[in-house]
Amino acid sequence: QVQLVESGGGLVQAGGSLRLSCAASGRTFANYAMAWFRQAPGKEREFVAAISGTERITYYADSVKGRFTISRDNAKNTVYLQMIGLKPEDTAVYYCATGGNSWPRKARFDYDYWGQGTQVTVSS
Repeated sequence: QVQLVESGGGLVQAGGSLRLSCAASGRTFANYAMAWFRQAPGKEREFVAAISGTERITYYADSVKGRFTISRDNAKNTVYLQMIGLKPEDTAVYYCATGGNSWPRKARFDYDYWGQGTQVTVSS
């Protein structure tokens, strides 16, 4: 059974930085793309970033390009989201996700497994 556990969220001032981690278990990690989504109160869950299984192909939402970096360590079965230049509008619960594809995708329905989420709050 695939399990994803996020960590690293917290409260930070605008302009600050955080690094989120997602530890995966239950199958061969390197074979599958990983993604981060986020959901703010009263809003739909939205795509943030995704990375391929081994080629390190990455996709980003326009709202985070140049500020967020997704990476993975296949030896540690872990995916990361480095966030710098945080803004109050980045406040949300951040979710790690994976599915049945090795190529990164942006749609929620492409991902079958989700973590429990980690809260990121950016104060102004």
